[in-house]
Amino acid sequence: MNTQAADIFSLRHKVVVITGAAGVLCSGLAAGLCQAGATVALCDINYDQARSHSRNMIEEGFCAAAFRMDVLDKQSIALASQEILKEFGRVDILINGAGGNRKEATTSAELSFFELPEEAIHWVFNLNFMGSFLPCQVFGEIFAQQKSGVILNISSMNALRPLTRIPAYSAAKAAITNFTQWLAVHLAQNYAPQLRVNAIAPGFFLTEQNRFLLTNEHSNGLTQRGETIISHTPQNRFGEPSDLLGTVLYLVSSASDFVTGITIAIDGGFSAFSGV
Repeated sequence: MNTQAADIFSLRHKVVVITGAAGVLCSGLAAGLCQAGATVALCDINYDQARSHSRNMIEEGFCAAAFRMDVLDKQSIALASQEILKEFGRVDILINGAGGNRKEATTSAELSFFELPEEAIHWVFNLNFMGSFLPCQVFGEIFAQQKSGVILNISSMNALRPLTRIPAYSAAKAAITNFTQWLAVHLAQNYAPQLRVNAIAPGFFLTEQNRFLLTNEHSNGLTQRGETIISHTPQNRFGEPSDLLGTVLYLVSSASDFVTGITIAIDGGFSAFSGV
């Protein structure tokens, strides 16, 4: 790769804020973005875990720090944003990684759709939608003032092809895809054409939130749902955190300066396969 091609993917001198950074996928992304030259602010309500990840990155010679943030509390987000600005001087990129599902918001043989508790539905929908909406408000205003900035939201396969059993999660991720398009237009038209908003739609990655759906804790094998997913994924495996990095680098770097309002699937071919 020549110098010019390498430079457009570089994140040198860029400050990246990642929410949900205590989790498996986002902590992996944080490490990869550090390797691309970024300074990374790992934000999570689970501050101790986020700090543990940041310390590992610092020990490897990268620039990172952890910040306590509740993505459902706008005041908490604003406070963290001020701490980040004080620590690093600026923010260039926001990755909205906070999200997840709950067993109580998932239909099963024991829990029908008609019995799903309202509290659990609110929890899942709010975390996955409002947990991105509110950080977009806080950091989007910073980007509008500085006339530059990139936002990356995390959508899902559920937004492209609704899946069984997880209605709140699916609805929230569909909302994220729509909101990504809306915000991309709004920021570019009203504040600065350079402001960009995109999303990725991961396929099936094993996380603590979905492990109960995909793996059998007693046999260490896959559940019927897990087996169905693998059989409908042409690459015949679940995703690894590292599988997200290339697409994320593309969307948050100068390589995609003329790209905004899109959602890219990272799914091993799942969305392309009809099952036949």
